[in-house]
Parts: sequence; C-alpha cells; structure tokens
Amino acid sequence: MHRHGYKGRKFSRERDQRRALIKGLASNLIDHGAITTTTPKAKELVPYFEKLITKAKKGDLHNRRQVISKVATIESAHKLVDEIAPKLTARSSGHLRINKKDNRRGDNAQMATVSFVDDISAAKDDAKPTTKKATSPTKASVAPKKASTVVPSAPKKRVATHTNKTAVRAKGVTKGDR
Repeated sequence: MHRHGYKGRKFSRERDQRRALIKGLASNLIDHGAITTTTPKAKELVPYFEKLITKAKKGDLHNRRQVISKVATIESAHKLVDEIAPKLTARSSGHLRINKKDNRRGDNAQMATVSFVDDISAAKDDAKPTTKKATSPTKASVAPKKASTVVPSAPKKRVATHTNKTAVRAKGVTKGDR
C-alpha cells in the first residue's frame, strides 16, 4: 500500500481526540494571542486556524455558527468573530507565523510558537494609555497605601499554615487518619 492521498497527522490519537486537541489549541490561540506547542501540532493548527479566520471575517450567522463548532469555547468563537477578525481585514491570508524554539527539556521535542503576524493587542494598548493618563495621578497616590497595608498581612498567613502542618506531623498522624 502506498501513501498517496493521506492527509494530516495522527498524533498517536483517535479521531475525536485529535479534533479536541486542535479545537483546544485554536481556542488558546484566540484567548492568549500566541501559544507554544510542538512543531507538528503548530503545523497542523495553522491551516485549520486560517480557515477559521476566513469564516470569521464574513461574520454572518452561518459562518459564526461554523466557527463556534470548530472552536472549544463559545466565548473564544465570539472573540474571534467580533474582536480579532475585523483587525485582520488588511490581509487575505497568512495571518499566522510559526517561530521555532529550543527543544523541550523532558523529551527533546522541537517546540514552536504560533502567533499572529499582525499585532492584535496593539490597538487595545494604544486605546488604554489615553484613559490612564487622565486618571493616573489619583491612582498613583492610592496604590502605595494599598501596597503598604497588604504586605504585613501576607507573611502571617504563611506562618500560620506552616505551623499547623508541622504540628500535625509532630503528632504522628498518618494520611489515613486525616
């Protein structure tokens, strides 16, 4: 038997597990803007996600529902259609890039980062500083007071939990007795 006509990678998983893996990777990419995964998974994710972006750009109800079915969470699908896709209208394709990274320490697998070519978060960051500049003097005076009151209470909680554990161990209580 020859290998003609075979498409995609199996990732040592059954069909439903493969689909769930790709859906999860797509949702994480939408939520975080960039993800780090193995190179084969990244190479499978990019064409899958490019098709999702094409559907999300159309934005009608039918394509929105198709995006919802191809992504793990509904919130991610709505974020893709409402927030991300309008920012990607300048390009017709090639929205993602794969940057190879060092090998993973445990199993020496080649790692890669999948991210958007266009900086999606730039528009959000540009809008926020204009509002923060107007309110920054009041927040700056309030922030140091909160930091000074929070710091002393944190070590007390840590000390109390540490002494409780050591007291339980000193009594000789086993895991079954707890």
